Amino acid sequence: MQLTAEQKAIVQSKGDIRINAVAGSGKTTTIMAYAKARPGKSILYLAFNKAVKLEAVRKFAELKLDHVKVETAHSLAYKHIVFRHQYKVRALGYKSTDIVSILGLHSSERHGEHILANHIHKFVGYFCNSDARRVQDLNYQDIVTDKVAAKFVKTYYEQIERQTRLFLAKMDKGEIEVTHDFYLKKFQLSNPQLGYDYILFDEGQDASAAMLDVFFRQSATKVIVGDTHQQIYGWRFAVNSLEKAKFKTYQLSTSFRFGQDIADLAMRVLTFKKHLDLDGDVTIQGSGVAKQVKSKAVIARSNLGLLLAAIGLVQEGKLKKVYFEGNINSYTYADEGASLYDVLNLYNDKKQLIRDELINGMKDMKDLEEYITKTEDKQLSMMVEVVKEYGNELPIILKSLKEKHVKDEDKAKAEMVFSTVHRCKGIEYDEVQLADDFITELRLKKMKEEKKKEDVDLARLNEEINLLYVAVTRAKKQLLMPDDMMPEGHAFNAHIKALPPKKRAVTSTSAGSYKRPTAAKPFKREQTKSAGLPWDHELDDELTILYGDGKSIAELAEHFGRTRSAVAMRISRLGLEQ
Repeated sequence: MQLTAEQKAIVQSKGDIRINAVAGSGKTTTIMAYAKARPGKSILYLAFNKAVKLEAVRKFAELKLDHVKVETAHSLAYKHIVFRHQYKVRALGYKSTDIVSILGLHSSERHGEHILANHIHKFVGYFCNSDARRVQDLNYQDIVTDKVAAKFVKTYYEQIERQTRLFLAKMDKGEIEVTHDFYLKKFQLSNPQLGYDYILFDEGQDASAAMLDVFFRQSATKVIVGDTHQQIYGWRFAVNSLEKAKFKTYQLSTSFRFGQDIADLAMRVLTFKKHLDLDGDVTIQGSGVAKQVKSKAVIARSNLGLLLAAIGLVQEGKLKKVYFEGNINSYTYADEGASLYDVLNLYNDKKQLIRDELINGMKDMKDLEEYITKTEDKQLSMMVEVVKEYGNELPIILKSLKEKHVKDEDKAKAEMVFSTVHRCKGIEYDEVQLADDFITELRLKKMKEEKKKEDVDLARLNEEINLLYVAVTRAKKQLLMPDDMMPEGHAFNAHIKALPPKKRAVTSTSAGSYKRPTAAKPFKREQTKSAGLPWDHELDDELTILYGDGKSIAELAEHFGRTRSAVAMRISRLGLEQ
């Protein structure tokens, strides 16, 4: 492959450098050319995950670059820590119920021990991914955003911190199995010197602060590459390493994936950041030429958005073969182990059928929703929304999806691939259809206008914009998107087309009772819908009046542009049911 001028400059560079590479800009090709130009030097290439590592091993081997060693941060740490200390690794991590049992937690609050365990679990993850030397050097309250959850954490902070340290100590002593995050943290704290001449750190924008600390402490010539606008793992405590690396900067601004139409839209999406007073200026030269559409994908921001999109398309009866990036079952289970079926059984008061210990300990859905509020458990929250949306039709719908799902080796035969942004990172498709759960410019502006400056979570909103940018840049030839997601002043064209708004096929009325939408004429909200915006006093007053007038949950959801679950939870929070 003929290298561009930007790629040649990187290959010929000297000293520590950082490379800001736009989506599809051939950074892997550039890194390999960089390594090939340095024969006889020991080089470590740090890949983002195991899949990327295996692909990199294959490519370096094809070029006979035997002087390059390929590792992930975790595989490197595993060899240095787990073998040495004879640790046993708990591959799937710990659930809150496990932590309650291990630490013997008790609380006078309802489900208090599980809420404590949930926060201890998060604090452990926060510390293990940080560059802090001690737990006490961090303030866990800094990452708790919900006011109800923050109040709980403030009340029990001393206990949460103490038990976090105790849980870490038990792993350190080998009393319990260690997690992947733990042995990476211990690796960082051991101040390792890796002994390479060069270290190439890929996908640097999503590195943990712990691994970044290891990288910076090496005496090797350091190269870090990534895209500052593709940071989407803040929820995993990733930090934007490119911004922290004070090295000479090089650019890769030509994308070989897509043409200029999609490049222009991607650049326009990044200008959303100006509403947050953040830098969104970037130049992308689209030089990709995809001649035909072979692969099609639906990409969503969240598991919930993806499931709803998949359900909608499958219910239309047009798809016979589908494929979900990652195991399809992972979209119906939370990290803690609870499944959609457990939540549905709680909703239907069939506790004898609930397998998950935490869900089984809930009295009813209201009890579960209170737990979600105090723990900020987003996965459980999404499950509640799906269950309330589809109710008892859910098992039939999921069964239909699984029957249409093809095996991994038959992915190319699928008529449609379904994926969240996180799961399709680094993957491309000829045609991409975006779900309707991404942030829009209008929502972003209203959130900025209606919130106090100190209440605006810039990091979270910046990542929301990044999620949309990553989704847009998965498309090689064709992009389909909801009309209201198109940025202001930007027009649809031959390569970017509008999706017509769709109404969901099933609506819920009450537990165990579901029906198709009726032709009842909904009342309309004159102003812009408020989906995604925080509830304020004005909206609360309006909700109170309309609920008092006897409007149904479905009507209120249509009126406010929110899900029925969101409206029901707000009604409960305001105490309107009484």
